[in-house]
Amino acid sequence: MSRTLAFADREIFWPPADELIEAAERIRARLGEWPRGEALWRICLTPPDAPGAGDLIVAAVDESGAAPARSAWLAAGAGVIETSAEGACLVLGEARYPLSGTLAEDWLAALASFLDCGFAPHDALVLAMAWRDGDETRGDDAWPDQLDRFPRVGALPPAPTQRFADCPSRLGLYAVVPSAEWVERVAALGVRTIQLRVKDAPAARLADEIAKSVEAGQRHGARVFINDHWREAIAAGAYGVHLGQEDLDTAELGAIASAGLRLGLSTHGYYEMLRALHYAPSYLAFGAVFPTATKTVASAPQGLARLARYARVIGPKVPLVAIGGITRDTLAAVLDTGVGSAAVVSAVTGAPDPAEAVAALERIFADR
Repeated sequence: MSRTLAFADREIFWPPADELIEAAERIRARLGEWPRGEALWRICLTPPDAPGAGDLIVAAVDESGAAPARSAWLAAGAGVIETSAEGACLVLGEARYPLSGTLAEDWLAALASFLDCGFAPHDALVLAMAWRDGDETRGDDAWPDQLDRFPRVGALPPAPTQRFADCPSRLGLYAVVPSAEWVERVAALGVRTIQLRVKDAPAARLADEIAKSVEAGQRHGARVFINDHWREAIAAGAYGVHLGQEDLDTAELGAIASAGLRLGLSTHGYYEMLRALHYAPSYLAFGAVFPTATKTVASAPQGLARLARYARVIGPKVPLVAIGGITRDTLAAVLDTGVGSAAVVSAVTGAPDPAEAVAALERIFADR
């Protein structure tokens, strides 16, 4: 059912702009039902007298490449969206999110709509730049889903000249485990995609855990990814490496690719998706889908609706692994979104009977 007057109860533009509000209402009505985010953003077309948290001030960059008075606005707690002929750059505190691409006439109305859907400003800006005028006429769900229309993340180093090795398009059940003993255990149960995630281990123990895990994977015909520790993974001849977004600034991606290892990258939204795709990884992980106590993540749980739209955009481009809080009870719904793999942690390692848990999870994959 179409939603109307989504913005009747609050100020979304400053100064108020009837045409923009009407356009935002039309777009928002075609995006589906989404819970409103906790942060209520106001898009400022001109700087307010007293900018503050919750304000996103839109400003064209001057000839020097800087928006006028940006420092003062940021100091007051506002965000700034700098626009230019090349695209737009969101500045929030110390963080910068540069995006190159085109801005449709309705991009501000689209931005307001995606913010209302609960997306963080950097992800909402990505979606607004993927919007094209008239998209709201496409049907009840006009969500951007054509990757070639999305912007590109700017200021990134070149991707490795050698591409990362491919992995299967559907990785199936993906067990994330804390030790080589667990790698051996789940590989013997038939799990064919496994990640070793060891934290805070002494160097000698870490190298031994990785070597034993790789050997167990090779013996059982399992694909073993090593979380974070890419140097040790290369030395041990692992199948692949899994890295977080923060690791992209420090890991030698070229060395990983040259060694023939696959690369999986964590993502938590559209901006990180675009940043990760720049490096042409072997797969992308998206999460956390549900609340999880096994790992601290900066973003709130994403949910199935976001996962489905994410899969729609990148599913044809790169294998997608859903991760975060997935259990036997939720796995079927996760797979129904279109992803080809789901990573589980406590659903296996915390189960009273891991063998029975693996068998039950594999049956759900087999039914799809």
